[in-house]
Amino acid sequence: MAIPETRYAKAPDGTSIAYQVIGDGPVDLVHASGIWSNVEMMWEDPPWAHFLERLAKFSRLILFDMRGVGLSDRGPGPPVLELQRDDVGAVMDSAGAADAIVFGGARAATMAMLFAATHPDRTKALVLYAPVAKTVSTPDFPYGKSPEEQGAFFQRFVREVGTGQNLELQAPSVASDERFVRWWARFERLVASPSAYEELGRIFTDVDVRDVLPAIHVPTLVIHRKDDAIVLERQARYVADQIQGARYVQFPGQDHLPFVGDADAIVDEVEQFVTGRGPIREIDKVLATILFTDIVDSTRRQAELGDRGWKKLLEQHHAIVRGLLRQSRGEEQDTAGDGFYVRFDGPARAIRCAQDIVESIRPLGIEVRAGLHTGECEIVDGKCSGLSVSIGARVMANAGPSEVLVSRTVKDLTAGSGLTFLDAGEHELKGVPDRWHLYRVVSERP
Repeated sequence: MAIPETRYAKAPDGTSIAYQVIGDGPVDLVHASGIWSNVEMMWEDPPWAHFLERLAKFSRLILFDMRGVGLSDRGPGPPVLELQRDDVGAVMDSAGAADAIVFGGARAATMAMLFAATHPDRTKALVLYAPVAKTVSTPDFPYGKSPEEQGAFFQRFVREVGTGQNLELQAPSVASDERFVRWWARFERLVASPSAYEELGRIFTDVDVRDVLPAIHVPTLVIHRKDDAIVLERQARYVADQIQGARYVQFPGQDHLPFVGDADAIVDEVEQFVTGRGPIREIDKVLATILFTDIVDSTRRQAELGDRGWKKLLEQHHAIVRGLLRQSRGEEQDTAGDGFYVRFDGPARAIRCAQDIVESIRPLGIEVRAGLHTGECEIVDGKCSGLSVSIGARVMANAGPSEVLVSRTVKDLTAGSGLTFLDAGEHELKGVPDRWHLYRVVSERP
């Protein structure tokens, strides 16, 4: 998806607030993701773009950067909570939204709560993800972090900002993904300067909106992940308990970033809350070539190398494969352990990519095998699914070390491409009806 047009709303103090409008659904959904926000850069990351696109399928999504981060001005003074609250209304005015459902993610949840309590006439409902009422614990509030914990976190946050290292806390599930870590480090640098992060950190450390919560009288959904290390479970549950009638929904997981991990489950819950019905999942059918790869004899190699050595080898393997996928326009669908599941729109390009993977991985002292099948796939939430995917996985299971094995469909569709195949005979593919004729791809290299 192309980056939507970025517009600017003028806050009462003259500060410019960057926002975008996506979709044309029946209800306006005003969303700020918190400190981690840049309304243009977030579209560069496919999972984040998917998260936002899904929100825009059942709403007119009004997405904005809080003041002091992303493309929004800092303003003439510090970006304190009251000014952040005013910015919500300014964005709604500029986007032509008389009222809206307000969705505050993480630190943006605080300003969303203040807006809902102050402007119930403009707030149809409230969605809060990983909300914080008061950051630091005190004798009368044992739900936050201790002063020592918050101090250590603040120091680490300021020290690591711009490096991507904080992903170990923000999103453990992708903290070892070198590509994402590099992108996230760049994202951090383009969200705010080090001194701006430090200023925001001080403001949010001192935040206390406990007295605001009982004054919220709009329908409210509170969402949280159980093992989030940034916002503790007891903090989010406290917020829900203090807002009359609020619904609290907890998901498993450690990731604080909502678009990482099982993000669809979060959007499903928001969609049901906003629309009053279950999620609408896009289902479409396309012809696609499916590639599966995995490392041969991986269990033995892991035992030889040990956990640390194996992790390093996997990181090298993943970096090589992802680099080749970018060159070949392969769309990574999933990565499980030591294998890749990839979608291509052309079988010849998929085969050549598979051959390049086999050859490029060999210098690491390991061998991979690959299997390909072309068939009709259902596209559900951006990913291929259905029998054709299962066939591709079973074809790979029959391949030998450093071998690229394909179904007859793939062979037939590459006629005239210059690729050469050897008959590998008929095979039974586990769980797939009938017998399948498979072919080995002959290497083009001497």
